[in-house]
Amino acid sequence: MNEALKELYRKNFGEPAEAIAPLKGDGSHRKLYRLTSAGRSVIGAVNSDRLENRAFIAFSRHFRGCGLPVPEIYLEDRDQGIYLEEDLGDTNLFQLISASRGFTPGVVDVYRQVVRLLPQIQITAGRTLDYGDCYPRASFDKQSMRWDLNHFKYYFLQLAQIPFHEQDLEDDFRRFTDFLLEAQRDCFLYRDFQSRNVMVRDGSPWFIDYQGGRKGALQYDIASLLFDAKADIPFELREELLGLYLDAAARIIPIDKTEFLRHYPGFVYIRIMQAMGAYGLRGFYERKSHFLQSIPYAIRNLEYLMRTTELPIEAPALMQVFRSMVGSSRLRQFGKAELELTVRIESFSYRGGLPADDKGHGGGFIFDCRALPNPGKHPQYAKLNGRDPEVAEFLRREPAVERFMSHVYALIDGSVENYQSRNFTNLMAAFGCTGGQHRSVYCAELLAKHLREEHGLRVEIRHRELEKDEATVPVT
Repeated sequence: MNEALKELYRKNFGEPAEAIAPLKGDGSHRKLYRLTSAGRSVIGAVNSDRLENRAFIAFSRHFRGCGLPVPEIYLEDRDQGIYLEEDLGDTNLFQLISASRGFTPGVVDVYRQVVRLLPQIQITAGRTLDYGDCYPRASFDKQSMRWDLNHFKYYFLQLAQIPFHEQDLEDDFRRFTDFLLEAQRDCFLYRDFQSRNVMVRDGSPWFIDYQGGRKGALQYDIASLLFDAKADIPFELREELLGLYLDAAARIIPIDKTEFLRHYPGFVYIRIMQAMGAYGLRGFYERKSHFLQSIPYAIRNLEYLMRTTELPIEAPALMQVFRSMVGSSRLRQFGKAELELTVRIESFSYRGGLPADDKGHGGGFIFDCRALPNPGKHPQYAKLNGRDPEVAEFLRREPAVERFMSHVYALIDGSVENYQSRNFTNLMAAFGCTGGQHRSVYCAELLAKHLREEHGLRVEIRHRELEKDEATVPVT
């Protein structure tokens, strides 16, 4: 095919290509080459799948006609399954993250540009797109969803040895797809909108690999981008980018944000399952080990999603599968992932019951502070809490508190070291006392300070009983 590409190059540019070099594969059957001559460089593509070629070329020409940053298609030979396209360079967004060693201001700026441009692809260009060119489906419909879910079940769950009840899981899949199909589905769905499919040239994003696009819901593509496994976008930045995306979309069409966000977690889940199915097919089945390196990051995404969102449908078998995945130490060990550990600390009153960890994997400690000296017995401290300086000073002077916390630190430090070595991302520590106001609050704050200063960890802290008190304070 080298000679055929060279001939296509000569036919289009009126000069011979001086060199042709293969480019690294992207996991598909398509082969890419860089053809160069003096002052010119283009990409040559070879793909025997004619319908996929037709989709990519038609979408590229349509998007470019809409003023969107996509590669120009120079010339094609449909019979030979080859075409020439614009060379956008060697740096995609994922490589930019790696080269920048994280989310520098420059990387974040590109992401902001990307999420503002995405609605123009989905909505503006999607209005006039010929969906007859879509391949293999014209819509992200029930059939498309079931393909993804079955790939997840058979290529990931079975090969990763995650147990499931076949019929119960199928019933949940049916309820889950019915829920997703409630969302409005009249925009262009890019399908594989992630960091490796965004090229970066001169600080600006350019979009590629949308040939699997079809009509669908807005939520899917932004979910794909923000929960792109190995990109590992900080969770706070994901929230900012989602807000920017919704604002940009709302400038084009009316957006009911409440309804959008009601379905959004479901689309995140199905995108994670689609990706897991691909990792299983390429990694476990085809034994291409580099695909398995994304699994720990996907598990972290899954754990975060389970902890911070609620699906408004019942799917007990599916949730049990997710809990098994999150609780698997083996799935966190693939590749060289070093995931960030978050420690969740909570204070509580025993009168209100023990805190539940139904959103994590069940790992952690509950410490009983009721044997410690109680400031609440002294009138001057009764209306204060463990965050107030007077209460903190009272407890700081007590040797029993110091001994208690030294044991707490030893236990937690050991777990932190173990969890980090196993790529676990969530550890819970709870402190209880009689009222959940003084001792437990003080100890929780001390542990949070210790973990931040000694380990540099991300800490989330919650004072359950103080939240209740604050909620009852009248607004003046």
